[in-house]
Amino acid sequence: MPSDRILVVDDEEAIREIVSSMLTSARFSTCQASSGSEALNLLASGEQFDLVLSDLMMAGMDGLALLERTKEKFPDVPVVMVTAVHDIQAALGAIRNGAYDYLLKPFEREQLLATVHRALENRRLKRENDAYRTNLEALVAARTQQLKSAMADLKRSYNVTIEALGDVLDYKDAETEGHSRRVTTFTIAMAKQLGLPKEDIETIAFGAFLHDIGKVKIPDAILTKPGKLTSDEYEHMKEHCYLGYKLVSKIPFLAHSAEIVYAHQEYYDGTGYPRGLKGEEIPLGARIFAIADTLDAITSDRPYRRKRPLEAAKDEIRRCSGTQFDPQMVEVFMRIPDTVWDDLRKQVDEQKSPFLTELAATARTSA
Repeated sequence: MPSDRILVVDDEEAIREIVSSMLTSARFSTCQASSGSEALNLLASGEQFDLVLSDLMMAGMDGLALLERTKEKFPDVPVVMVTAVHDIQAALGAIRNGAYDYLLKPFEREQLLATVHRALENRRLKRENDAYRTNLEALVAARTQQLKSAMADLKRSYNVTIEALGDVLDYKDAETEGHSRRVTTFTIAMAKQLGLPKEDIETIAFGAFLHDIGKVKIPDAILTKPGKLTSDEYEHMKEHCYLGYKLVSKIPFLAHSAEIVYAHQEYYDGTGYPRGLKGEEIPLGARIFAIADTLDAITSDRPYRRKRPLEAAKDEIRRCSGTQFDPQMVEVFMRIPDTVWDDLRKQVDEQKSPFLTELAATARTSA
């Protein structure tokens, strides 16, 4: 095992020789420098030194200047200062500036070796600590990446599960097949136009996609009734908002989306249901969704009527601004070019599963 290498710095050759002899007899390897500048050149040469043992008072570059330059360029190398008794205040100042310790002249061999051993042990412990911290940081980074990958996989699984949950309604109510996908896409387009953060867009997207999920608990006799609902049947149908809210709110990461499910039939003027919320009492996502929902309802075929053109939907949304719809959200809707809606509808018709995963990715890169 190679011995520790010590650089002995002093402008008096006799002292350098005595100190080097003491160290060599203790199986240390030494190198001598007659000045601070020579010591710096040796340090910069690429030679490896484990400790610098330097006199404090030297001609030219003194020990304090050498200490400053060494700590700046070679911070891993400890420095022990050697000084006379009357310079002890300067030695203490050197410790404050980064020296490991100091020795007072004249010193005994045992004092020298004890100080050198302590300095080298301190350096070893610092290196071990640095290596441990580096390894720990690498381990934390690796574990963090693993966690991110696991969370991404989990999120994809959530999306697929949510999509399957939303598609249940399409299977049950064939009249509105594809409605959830289209209205979610339209809602995201408006949310992006508003410049909302990606996290908010995802929350709104989930709420839009699951807005009618409560209808799975509505009897088929009511849900698929071809004629007009009776007043009792209509009241029963209105319960789907709360039923959907209860279902979705049980999933922790969908808590905010559940609020959109609960409020998606509220009107801006307070005449909607189930709670009669008004204005900004209605979650922003639900106010955006209301417009997207009407857009899809008017421009899609239904058994009881043919689809109508986009302009008819825009006229209806303008007419209901301030009553059914938030006027500010209406303005956002009107700013989006007409061609966007046709393009989005085509994209949804051609979209393959997993719909929500791809849609969320689009929202993140575009928001």
